Amino acid sequence: MSLDITKVAGQIGAMAEKLAESGSEHQAHVAASVESLENAGDPFPLLDKVRRSKTSFLLAAPLTPLDERVLPAPPPTTYSVVAADGSHIDIDRHHAAPCSLINIGEVRLDYGENSGAMLDSHPRLLSDDADLFIHDPAGNRETPLQGALLGIKRDVEECSALVALSASLPPERPALALADGTLIRWNLTTQNYDAYVLRELLDDGYLKCLSAFKQLCAERPLAVASYISQPGGNEVVNTLRLTLCPHEPANCDRYCGELKSGDRPCDPVSGVSDAALFDRFLSLGERSAIFESTSKVIGQYYGEHRICFFYLKLESEIARVELPIWLATNNELVNLIHTLVLEQVKKGKGYPVALSEAHEQAVVTGADRELFYEVVDTYLAERGLPVSGSAKSFSKQARWI
Repeated sequence: MSLDITKVAGQIGAMAEKLAESGSEHQAHVAASVESLENAGDPFPLLDKVRRSKTSFLLAAPLTPLDERVLPAPPPTTYSVVAADGSHIDIDRHHAAPCSLINIGEVRLDYGENSGAMLDSHPRLLSDDADLFIHDPAGNRETPLQGALLGIKRDVEECSALVALSASLPPERPALALADGTLIRWNLTTQNYDAYVLRELLDDGYLKCLSAFKQLCAERPLAVASYISQPGGNEVVNTLRLTLCPHEPANCDRYCGELKSGDRPCDPVSGVSDAALFDRFLSLGERSAIFESTSKVIGQYYGEHRICFFYLKLESEIARVELPIWLATNNELVNLIHTLVLEQVKKGKGYPVALSEAHEQAVVTGADRELFYEVVDTYLAERGLPVSGSAKSFSKQARWI
């Protein structure tokens, strides 16, 4: 049965009216956030307070003056941009053969001397026991590689592909290796994964790739970064809340745990996203100060590869650009990231063209998924193996009254 929109139209109208009423209050909070940013002054006392405070919200540790605004440098006449993206088909227990698939899209764009482009994809079937499970080398335990874990495995393979692309470039050629989305594996903290799972996917997987990048970046004019479109975080604004907090150090539960929202000293800047703050503060093409993430997963696991970020104002949005800390302290490579990301967005009409092309190479559509299982069933049938799915799988394909 289709949605009867008339039954919800009144609720939508009430929602719109409420949003309109709260708009002026939100703008006041944005203005207060900008004022706090401009008046923050020396970042080091605030950095010390960030380290010592206990807050109920995630903070960002400033590495440069908070009110910093940096214009882009001119791009090199000759350079390359490489990008990788991925998609996957998860295991479907309603199909006869237990298998999954990871498809990695790769792009290399060369500008200036010897200009050209390379676009490719690399699909890989996971069907063996070693592919479908993460095994504990110290015992007989195993964890199925599916759902969120398969997504993390895909992230590792994307990063590995990006390392290989970067290593294939001429060593004297300036280059940017660009990933889509965050470098912070937040999803590893949402479940209580066993240590051997974290070791496989993080220590021997993602962080091993970052170590390879660190060595490459030390040997050649290469930078690695990730691009986050329409970021929803508010770590920087949360850090500005510390500038309004009278307590040294801040302790939200101890000093303000019993106070209602609106009564706390930091509430004048609450409810503001970092994107809203920097959309008001930055001019077109400028980047913000550089901040280090204080997320739990980074503190526990990332070690020398702690993740930093800055915001970049574009024509259509504020973007968040993430980079490892060993690049964040190299001003020349930070400038290269800033400039080449901006150039990629211009060439891509609002989104980095290398990432757009990598996505096109990697994407697995619904039709692709159906074809994949048709081919699987065909090969199974040729060998006399059962191919019929479960009754539930069949019911999804049929229309019933």
